[in-house]
Amino acid sequence: MKKTLLIMMIALGALGSAQAQNDTRIGAFLAYGSEIESLGIGVNAAFPVIENLTVAPSLIYYVPKENYGFKINWWEINANANYYFVNNEALGLYALGGLNYSNVKVSYDETWGFMGESSVSDGRVGLNLGGGLNFDIGSNILPFAELKYVLIDGGQLVAAAGVKVNL
Repeated sequence: MKKTLLIMMIALGALGSAQAQNDTRIGAFLAYGSEIESLGIGVNAAFPVIENLTVAPSLIYYVPKENYGFKINWWEINANANYYFVNNEALGLYALGGLNYSNVKVSYDETWGFMGESSVSDGRVGLNLGGGLNFDIGSNILPFAELKYVLIDGGQLVAAAGVKVNL
């Protein structure tokens, strides 16, 4: 019980300091996944924890694909930590690492006649490794680019680019 209370107090303190720093960011981006071979639309956030370290959750929904009557839906949730090696007024260079949960649903319709409509889905947990760049253009809008590899069955390289807004 004491450990749980201590962890909660540390987390609240980190959130409080993140609020006080006023560096919290939210954003949107486009991504491309090498395994699904499809464009994705994503949202993300960045919450400062300590100097040069942010917690960066994100969600990506890939545009569904259809091949030979099979429809593939793929989305992922990420919980990353970004460590900034360079963080000056013009550029922010960071390494990222974290957890990934990917969900894939494959459905097929009655195109084949005897099978009817059916679907199967699967979710997997993996690890994210990668890096990114923030480009300070002198406004509240911060363009960024990111490249990560998801260590999961088959693996997937994800390239993303978008904008974050300072709150």
